[in-house]
Amino acid sequence: MSKVMIIGAGGVGNVVAHKVAQLPEVFTEIVLASRTKSKCDAIAESIDRPIKTAAVDADNVPELVALLNQEKPELVINVALPYQDLTIMDACLEAGVHYMDTANYEPLDTAKFEYKWQWAYQEKFEKAGLTALLGSGFDPGATNMFTAYLAKHYFDEISELDIIDVNGGDHGYPFATNFNPEINIREVTAECRHWENGEFVTTPAMSKKAEFTCPDEVGTYNIYRMYHEELESLSKHFPTLKRAQFWMSFGDSYLKHLEVLGNVGMTGIEPIDYNGTQIVPIQFLKALLPDPSTLGPRTKGKTCIGCVVRGVKDGAEKIMYLYQVKDHQDCYQEVKSQAISYTTGVPAMIGAKMILEGHWKKPGVWNMEQLDPDRFMEDMNKYGLPWKVIELDSFNLDQ
Repeated sequence: MSKVMIIGAGGVGNVVAHKVAQLPEVFTEIVLASRTKSKCDAIAESIDRPIKTAAVDADNVPELVALLNQEKPELVINVALPYQDLTIMDACLEAGVHYMDTANYEPLDTAKFEYKWQWAYQEKFEKAGLTALLGSGFDPGATNMFTAYLAKHYFDEISELDIIDVNGGDHGYPFATNFNPEINIREVTAECRHWENGEFVTTPAMSKKAEFTCPDEVGTYNIYRMYHEELESLSKHFPTLKRAQFWMSFGDSYLKHLEVLGNVGMTGIEPIDYNGTQIVPIQFLKALLPDPSTLGPRTKGKTCIGCVVRGVKDGAEKIMYLYQVKDHQDCYQEVKSQAISYTTGVPAMIGAKMILEGHWKKPGVWNMEQLDPDRFMEDMNKYGLPWKVIELDSFNLDQ
C-alpha cells in the first residue's frame, strides 16, 4: 500500500494527479490538497479514479501536520508555491512522511534561488529516517537526470554544461506566462549567474543572447542566458565542470511587455500603499494575467528542453546533446494541460515512483543528480516524455 498526498492544485498539480492516477499499482491511494478545495474537486472529477480532496493552508505547519496525521500518506508531493517548501518539510518531519518537490525554496520577500535553506535539513531528515527529494520537475529535475545520465554513460569527465529550454508554443495572448506569473517574472528579472572556473559569475538579467536551432523541426529561437537553480547543485555535485550555463527562449513580444511592466513598477515585489491598502505590484499583475492552467486548449507548438555536455571519453573530447521534445496539444489531449505543466508534472510523478518503489528511498535531503538516473530515464520514455541523445560535431553559443 502506497498512499500519496499531492499538495497544490494548479497546472502542475493537475498533471501530477492525472499521472499518479494512471499507476494504481504504485499509488494505491491519492489525496489532493490545496488552500482552495474546489480546485482539487475539479481535478478529481476529471480523473476516472477515486481521489480524496482536502483544504489545507500550506503556510500553516500545525494544519499540515493535522492533515498528514489524519491521512497518513507515505509521501508528500509538493507542487504548491516555492515559498511553502520549508513549512511542508517541517510538517513532513513532524508527521514522519517522506517529502519531494519540483522547485527550490525561495523567500517571499526577495527573489533568491538557493538550495541552502533546504540543504540545511539534511541532518533532520537523516535522523528521522526520511527521504527528501528536491527539484523533481523538468528544469530542475529531468535536466539534472540528463546531465547525470550523460556523465555516467558517455564520459569519463565532464567539463561544460549548457541547459537549453525552448518553448516553441504560442497561446495567442499578447502577454501571458506558462507557469505561476509571480515565480516566472521573478526568475526572468533576477540577475543572471553562471558557473565559470570554480565560482558563480554575475551578469545583468537577459544580457547574453544566442540563436539556437532545435532538432526534430521544432525551429530556430533566440535564447537568453539566465540563472536557474539546478546550476547550484550540478556545479556542486560535478566538481569537474569548468562552465555551466542555463538558457531559455523568449519571444520579442514577451520581452517588450516585461520591459515596460518593469519600467512602470508592475513587477515589483515590495508592498506599496494604494488608497490605504497594501498591495504587492507583481501579485496584482498576476491577477490581471491569464491563469496558466487555462492555456492548454489554446497553446500550439512544441517544447524542446535538453542538455549539451562537453567532456572527455578515453582521452578524446566529445559533445553530447540529450533532449526531449513535447507537443502542447498532445499534452492537452491526455491530461487537459499545456506542455510546460506536463513536462514538470511527469518527472514529479516519476520521482515519487522512485521513492515509493525503494530505488531512491534513503534518509536525507537529495538533489536528483545524486541518485542513479537509469530507472528514471527509462520511466521518462514510458510515461510520456521520450528523449533522444545525439553526438554533436561542434557547439558554440558565444556570440
